[in-house]
Amino acid sequence: MARTAEKRGKDETKAAEKKVKATGKPAGGARGGITAPVTPSADLAEIVGKKDLPRSEVVKKVWDYIKKHDLQDAKDRRQINADDKLEKIFGKKSVSMFEMNKHLSAHLATPKA
Repeated sequence: MARTAEKRGKDETKAAEKKVKATGKPAGGARGGITAPVTPSADLAEIVGKKDLPRSEVVKKVWDYIKKHDLQDAKDRRQINADDKLEKIFGKKSVSMFEMNKHLSAHLATPKA
């Protein structure tokens, strides 16, 4: 019988709690790659805030900004028409959603440990 997502989640939580009890160490989640905190540049901080955030949250906040200000092209929704703030980040008036992450990377730095 297939387990539901809820049941599977509860089982995984129980297993993680059991491991923490046995080892005495806190459960260490993955903190690399897309979940590693990054520091936004001053230009990007105008959109996403100054705090260190995981890269996934930065992308999410940029998308929220794009949707809030209706910056997707009306005919081709894959194109983003930059306003003044986004133009500082993208370096041009229009970019595709696929090249957006490339431009964001130039404005993200890993915090010094």
